[in-house]
Amino acid sequence: MFSVWTLAGFALAYTCLLFGIAWYGDRRSVLSQQALGSPWLYSLTLAVYCTSWTFFGAVGQAANFGWDFLPIYIGPMLVFIIGTPMLFKIIAISK
Repeated sequence: MFSVWTLAGFALAYTCLLFGIAWYGDRRSVLSQQALGSPWLYSLTLAVYCTSWTFFGAVGQAANFGWDFLPIYIGPMLVFIIGTPMLFKIIAISK
């Protein structure tokens, strides 16, 4: 296993990397405006959402409560299957 200081160093380096990427993207605002209309942005956002909930939610729920982790997956699926008109309204408002 990693020592506490090694883990803290990796976490700090990762956070600095994320802030560096955000700073670079903010400085290049012309390209940032083009990226807002890109389907890649929505795909990557969904990937971050699902990854975070899978790591923090589903694993703990499955370990502690068994099948109670299923709403973590069923919820986003229902939003994209049934709530598509609502998603289009949210996208239109955000633009």
